Amino acid sequence: MHRGSCLCGAVRFTVEGELPAPDACHCTRCRKHSGHYFVSTDVPRSAVTIEGADKVGWFQSSEKARRGFCSVCGSSLFWDPLQRDWMGIALGAFDTPTHTRIAVHVYMANKGDYYDVADGVPRFDTIPPK
Repeated sequence: MHRGSCLCGAVRFTVEGELPAPDACHCTRCRKHSGHYFVSTDVPRSAVTIEGADKVGWFQSSEKARRGFCSVCGSSLFWDPLQRDWMGIALGAFDTPTHTRIAVHVYMANKGDYYDVADGVPRFDTIPPK
């Protein structure tokens, strides 16, 4: 089991099972939501338990997804694609080791000009084909 929380502890979550390798999204929306690029792991909704769910604020950032944050401290926590059975959870919000490594960088065409990515991980200008 993996545990995590927001900065102030008002929102806590657990994830059952292994965490899939995360992706790093460099799109403008993710950068504005998180303050940098957003690294998250996509887990089945059924594997996630959220305590303090009444403190999660949701912002509908597009017609396809919403973003969850702590309404008390503002921590960026979730990326929720509305028509899917999974959700993305910010890797920085986990309290316990994730034992993962970034598997892919996406939306590199929108990457900020203030940083470089030199980790050797595959990069794509959009979402890679499956």
